[in-house]
Amino acid sequence: MHRTIDWADGAIVVIDQTALPGEYRLLELRTVGELVDAVKRLAVRGAPALGAAGALGVALSARQNSDVRTDAELIAHARPTAVNLAWGVERALAKLADGPDAVLAEALALLDEDERLNKAASAHAAEIVLEECPRRPLRLLSHCNAGRLATVGWGSALGVVWHLHERGLVEEVLVDETRPLLQGARLTAWELAQANVPYRVQPDSAAAAAMARGMVDCVLVGADRIAANGDVANKIGTYGLAIAAKHHGVPFVVVAPSSTVDTRLADGTRIAIEERDAGELTAYAGVPITPPDAGVFNPAFDVTPFALVTAVVTEHGRFEP
Repeated sequence: MHRTIDWADGAIVVIDQTALPGEYRLLELRTVGELVDAVKRLAVRGAPALGAAGALGVALSARQNSDVRTDAELIAHARPTAVNLAWGVERALAKLADGPDAVLAEALALLDEDERLNKAASAHAAEIVLEECPRRPLRLLSHCNAGRLATVGWGSALGVVWHLHERGLVEEVLVDETRPLLQGARLTAWELAQANVPYRVQPDSAAAAAMARGMVDCVLVGADRIAANGDVANKIGTYGLAIAAKHHGVPFVVVAPSSTVDTRLADGTRIAIEERDAGELTAYAGVPITPPDAGVFNPAFDVTPFALVTAVVTEHGRFEP
């Protein structure tokens, strides 16, 4: 399957990201309920991919003559932090008066656009990385998954790696495992292996030590929402990475399409942070790993102040708050 998420035979087709890397499995989502469930359990994830899911979900509802606006609300609120989900819903809803075919056409146009814009954003970011990092080839550090699986078909932050790798400019990628669902160890490592890019997986807590030992030339991350002042919401642990990078003089580059910028929010303090189920931390593979009465703090995201960021890059180049 070329795309992470697509439309085929009246259904939304997605790569099931909960099954990787053990199994490459496709899901056919034929109801809005199935789509919302897939979004909540991270079978489909990543801000750009969620934008596509939002638009396709509205198209699915419209073609089934459902209560489209009610369905749209369910989809848009399936995950609160990623602005692209609601953005995709709103974009498809704007075509509702023109009929189901127009809604679907808009959703499919969004898919094509996502690939194009993320390629452009990551190409801009690759040039910025080369400006900031005189050493060649580069040792890069990634957090969570911001590759093909997080988008429709190319990648945001990991897209930078594809551009640089094509030019023989990547020595290695250090992949944060990314707790608690291991999107780095499971998904980013899988993508890098597929592309024959040298990599090593490390625990999240090793990132600062790797920087201290001079093993990192640049940190590359994606984003789930960017406030008007440049503050960045991304997978939990990103803020700590940015602090460590600032301390060690390591460039910290955020890559995302402009649809991830939410100009309605003045700064990152206004970004709603999703909290995940406690079971993601209290059990591993179904086996309890904490005392049964353990309390849990399990935010899915954190907010990195723009002052800690070297560059936020979209398809337009450097984002200026």
